Amino acid sequence: MGDSATGARRRRGPTIAVCITLAVCLLVTAGVVVLVGKVSSALNTWEAPGAAAEEPSAGAIATPPHDELTGPPEHHDVVAREEGSEADTAEEEPLDAGADERTRPESGPPRPDEAWLDEVAEGTGIPVRALEGYAGAQLILDEELPTCGLSWPTLAGIGYVESRHGTYAGGEIGPDGTTTVDVIGIPLNGQNNTQAIPDTDGGELDGDTEWDRAIGPMQFIPSTWARWGDSPSGDTPDPHNIDDAALSAGRYLCADGRDLTTANDWERAILTYNRSGTYVADVLAYAHAYADAS
Repeated sequence: MGDSATGARRRRGPTIAVCITLAVCLLVTAGVVVLVGKVSSALNTWEAPGAAAEEPSAGAIATPPHDELTGPPEHHDVVAREEGSEADTAEEEPLDAGADERTRPESGPPRPDEAWLDEVAEGTGIPVRALEGYAGAQLILDEELPTCGLSWPTLAGIGYVESRHGTYAGGEIGPDGTTTVDVIGIPLNGQNNTQAIPDTDGGELDGDTEWDRAIGPMQFIPSTWARWGDSPSGDTPDPHNIDDAALSAGRYLCADGRDLTTANDWERAILTYNRSGTYVADVLAYAHAYADAS
């Protein structure tokens, strides 16, 4: 009886080992399947033409808890550059121009002060050229639509969530305000939680003749850009230029007489940009974080 039991235990030993090995293999295989599924899903949610780098973190900042926020941040003033300042003169005149050759620059749209930009960019982590676009749009709308109350942190919140301030595709916003790599989203074909929007621009702006795609640092769809696209310079609006895109986004948000200093109008405005409660909460959190850090 003892020898029989010992033999049985010896026979069960290899069997148990095999079972354990199979169980581990199955668990590993299941993990790989799940991981591959997650990676495949992630790859299906974004297509950035020419992107060779990992997603940048430009402008990343710690945000307050979403459930603690009940309204937009207070309106934040922007220090405007004085007309005819040394910075303006340096941009308009050659360095070797004599005193009698210098002329006063023609009046143009208000622009943020450079010292203010440097200070706020350092505090918030927003790239200076992106911040200049957001703040410049506020200065223009403060004059043209003062009852709207649009503040640059709201535009910065949208800019971060939509495109990481124009860096999502692996590039950055250049000195002229245009992204060095076009930020173009996935096809809006009804998949990947998108609304199906057949092509409206013949692929002129997004390079897709079958479906529309969101474009630029503020991620406009072509049909919306066709209606709201604007440029502070008076040139043809370019959705890939942060000055044009931020001003256009501001006009879009201020539409229908909204007062963006109130919670209801602010939320309605952001929902017109993206009909998602999560999106509204994310933009609100980043808007508050940027306002608090400035």
